Amino acid sequence: MDSAAFWDSRFASEDYVFGTEPNAFLRREAGRLPRGGRVLAVADGEGRNGVYLAQQGLDVTATDISAAGIAKARRLAQQRGVSLTLEQVDLAAYDWPEAAFDAVVAIFVQFADPILRTNMFAGFARTLRPGGILLLEGYRPEQLEYGTGGPKVEDNLYTEDMLREAFAGWDIVSLQSYDADIREGSGHGGMSALIDLVARRRG
Repeated sequence: MDSAAFWDSRFASEDYVFGTEPNAFLRREAGRLPRGGRVLAVADGEGRNGVYLAQQGLDVTATDISAAGIAKARRLAQQRGVSLTLEQVDLAAYDWPEAAFDAVVAIFVQFADPILRTNMFAGFARTLRPGGILLLEGYRPEQLEYGTGGPKVEDNLYTEDMLREAFAGWDIVSLQSYDADIREGSGHGGMSALIDLVARRRG
């Protein structure tokens, strides 16, 4: 099964797999985003984070590979009375628009293997304007022991050393590793090994 078919199947139910409320890290850090700025929500699934950002008055473009996810994101936006641009995108072939966004939000984008991840991180740098901000949350390798969400492949998980190396040319505002009990629909539930990065692209 290819990636689009996999996610279409996962998002086929009426229920929102990861819920309809924004990710807790995003909610905590959203105040760092420029008022009215352009934000790219990467692999936003069923739209919970992109819709939340639109509710904050941001100009949001949300991407996902799944047509089913995009349809549910559109429905959620209508229910919440906001609008955002929704694009069906395969990040392996995405042409990251140069210096187009003030912020990139990437929450649990750990379907990406190391090769795709390297290209994706380079895409973040390309598409952010100088001084633009990245909000990135993922799982650490310890998540494999918890088994409460995320990939089963350790290579797809993040460590502080890996993120510091990957974003060595950025200004790292915050990089934190911690465990927390998260409840995000049926997809994420229970104690989780998390890592959060806030970084700015240098001019």
